[in-house]
Amino acid sequence: MENLARQAIDTCRGSHYPQGMPIAAQHIRIGQIWKKLGTEETFLVTKIYNEALSTIAVLRPTGAATKSMARVRVERHGGGHTLPGYTMAQENESQ
Repeated sequence: MENLARQAIDTCRGSHYPQGMPIAAQHIRIGQIWKKLGTEETFLVTKIYNEALSTIAVLRPTGAATKSMARVRVERHGGGHTLPGYTMAQENESQ
């Protein structure tokens, strides 16, 4: 029998999956709390609907039922969704 030496297999050394990116996409859902950038105001997502070729989220200020609601166009980025000018309140609390 021949001497079987271990040889390295010629493969890619890096992963095929992007590093540091979440696998699950972020989705905007009814009941989520979002914070307006640059302020301490928080808003509750009360409705999500499609209008023509875009998705609209309706936000109500938390703690103030008499204030007017805001309509914000949902933006899609790399498989996730965002509200321009807002960030998820839960993400802010963990930082």
